[in-house]
Amino acid sequence: MTVLVLALIAGAVIGLALGALGGGSVLAVPALIYLLGFTPAAATTASLIIVAATSATALYAHTRDGNVAWKTGALFAAAGIVPAFLAGAAAGRLPEAVLTAAFAVVATLAALRMLRPSPSLPPDRIRPGKAAGAGAGLGAVTGFLGVGGGFLAVPALVSVLGLAMRRAVGTSLLVITVNSLAALAARTGTTGGLHWEIIGPFTGAAILGAWDGKRLATKLSGATLQKTFAGVLLAVAAFMLVDVIV
Repeated sequence: MTVLVLALIAGAVIGLALGALGGGSVLAVPALIYLLGFTPAAATTASLIIVAATSATALYAHTRDGNVAWKTGALFAAAGIVPAFLAGAAAGRLPEAVLTAAFAVVATLAALRMLRPSPSLPPDRIRPGKAAGAGAGLGAVTGFLGVGGGFLAVPALVSVLGLAMRRAVGTSLLVITVNSLAALAARTGTTGGLHWEIIGPFTGAAILGAWDGKRLATKLSGATLQKTFAGVLLAVAAFMLVDVIV
């Protein structure tokens, strides 16, 4: 019962962050490892399931509001399918310490980006090669670490493909959903050790939390929310690095 309660609380918190900031799934992996007892490999796989379900639900909401650039998003996502598949397959063969350390580094970079965001300005013209490279890089990160990568996808969609911020957030959910499913396909047959009785409630709480997060974002300062989340993320990343070293 205690594990179930922890799963519901963790899912709700991550959903709130996702709904309020357009990111937050990066906390799913450490929550699964340190609160719910998953191994790093199982946690990254379970995180992909949670991210795919939550992003697909949020994508539906953004579609109703007309905030998804389907053609642009589909092309960007297509560039990430193969890297996500290959990275997802490779992740299951690496030592757990390597996965944990890599995740901690990416979490640190994400937190620093939130604390000191660089302006994402629309390009003078769209460069297909640069767009394909950005899509491939995001797919590799999603497949390897089991994170949605919204903190990377949204700036890339604005600065590389010239989308307005609101459409970039909605379109990023399409990209994240596709990449997560591609990475999961690479891990088919390795999901036997997953605890579905935990993943199910965790995912449900995250989906519900995401809806509440959208309302929360209208009541609190976006900068305050972002700095708070970045601080939590930095603390989690530091804890994971210490855990690997010790």
